[in-house]
Amino acid sequence: MALVEATATELLQRLQTRQISAVELTQEYLQRIERVDGRVRAFLQVEAQSALERSARIDRRRQAGESLGRLAGLPVALKDVICTEGGRTTCASKMLAEFRPPYDAAVVERLKQADAILIGKTNLDEFAMGSTTETSAWAPTSNPWDLSRVPGGSSGGGAACVAARMAPLSVGTDTGGSIRQPAAFCGITGMKPTYGRVSRYGLIAFASSLDQIGPLARTAEDAALLLEVLAGHDPRDSTSADLPVPAYSQTVAQPLEGLTLGVVREHLGEGLDGEVEAAVREALRVYQSLGARVKEISLPHNRYAIATYYVIGSCEASSNLARYDGAHYGYRTDEPTMRAERAAQRQAGTGGKQTSDLDPPLVEMYRRSRAEGFGAEVKRRVMLGTYALSHGYYDAYYLKALKVRRLIRNDFDQAFQQVDLIAGPVTPTPPYRLGEKVEDPLAMYLGDLYTASANLAGITALAMPCGFSRHGLPLGLQLQGPPLEEERLLRAAAMYQTATDWHQRQPAGLD
Repeated sequence: MALVEATATELLQRLQTRQISAVELTQEYLQRIERVDGRVRAFLQVEAQSALERSARIDRRRQAGESLGRLAGLPVALKDVICTEGGRTTCASKMLAEFRPPYDAAVVERLKQADAILIGKTNLDEFAMGSTTETSAWAPTSNPWDLSRVPGGSSGGGAACVAARMAPLSVGTDTGGSIRQPAAFCGITGMKPTYGRVSRYGLIAFASSLDQIGPLARTAEDAALLLEVLAGHDPRDSTSADLPVPAYSQTVAQPLEGLTLGVVREHLGEGLDGEVEAAVREALRVYQSLGARVKEISLPHNRYAIATYYVIGSCEASSNLARYDGAHYGYRTDEPTMRAERAAQRQAGTGGKQTSDLDPPLVEMYRRSRAEGFGAEVKRRVMLGTYALSHGYYDAYYLKALKVRRLIRNDFDQAFQQVDLIAGPVTPTPPYRLGEKVEDPLAMYLGDLYTASANLAGITALAMPCGFSRHGLPLGLQLQGPPLEEERLLRAAAMYQTATDWHQRQPAGLD
């Protein structure tokens, strides 16, 4: 078996027993990226030289018998919305094309302390706003299972690189399903931890009350390994939970006895693709064969989740992205061209417009910098959020959305008094074709139908493969758990993966 076909847990064991070196493993993945990524386009940057140098240092330290970190020698990819000191962090946007943070994000610090090899930065929807990785300013990412299909988003690059065996582990972010949806579309395991479980320090914000960093991996066992490194209190993030981190990797293989799974009656019905529904129902039968009990429950306010999510998320995006004005942060328009156009307008009499009516130079620079620096989807959400926050509309939209958010959280609290976890679909459909929904934002937004409520409620949730469509495309199962119950969620996922082999399948035809 080729090295890239092994799981992260298996690779770590080989590294620790010196069956392979960190340099050999890193070279193997770099060669895989060189062969495959020209078609998948999962990476925005590949840090080949620094990865090999770091690998060589780890090999020397291991040879000398020094103590090493938890992930010593294991390559990890990072979503390009997470700051890395001195390297480019672009958010897949022209606005931040040349941004080089002066510091590392908290999760990057933790990965370095664990002696992981940071192999590169992965593609995403611009500023993490999207469900297809098509809104990237550089290029869309393709699904490794079918290069004509989307990989999901916004963490599509991270999911695609793990599915295509270009990295054993990847770090993504989830604001309304942005880890779970691409994990489902790419046939891997992805987890959104509880809000506050992983520090957001150094994460470039989309929606601050919804964003959460989490792992993308082949298996629940691998996800547990990565989460154990990423999680933990950070005083620089005021929302960070000051709680101990369980030993996820040590307990993940322990089956759960007396498990009760809730199935939301509103989730298995109208709007759900028949193949997705059949795969989810079969997964529930597998759990029943393992001793779990399945109980029907209701989340009555879930039907408002999409509207609530897009109001709150867009309002917070409008606020967070206001800083990118061409003066304080981000791309600045070509000022000589701007001045020349203004002079030409004055000379021509502005075509009937009085020169005194023209925007002042500073205002025009702001306006043009943002118009040129942001893509269409980002503009759409910023405008929606700005409108919802404006005078006369705040109470009708943003305040009302916050109240509905509380009702959604109450539904989950009541449900978890009856069941241990909630099981259901991740997405309404299998992966669709590139370009199929990019001109229909509403249809694309409905892809978050089953995922956004977990972000609104701040709970933990996980996606994993549970079958394939008739076209050979991955289908996903979602598990949702109470706040801070990542350990229970990972154990339940691993329990399913011991009884099935969907997570062991891999895309063909890339080599």
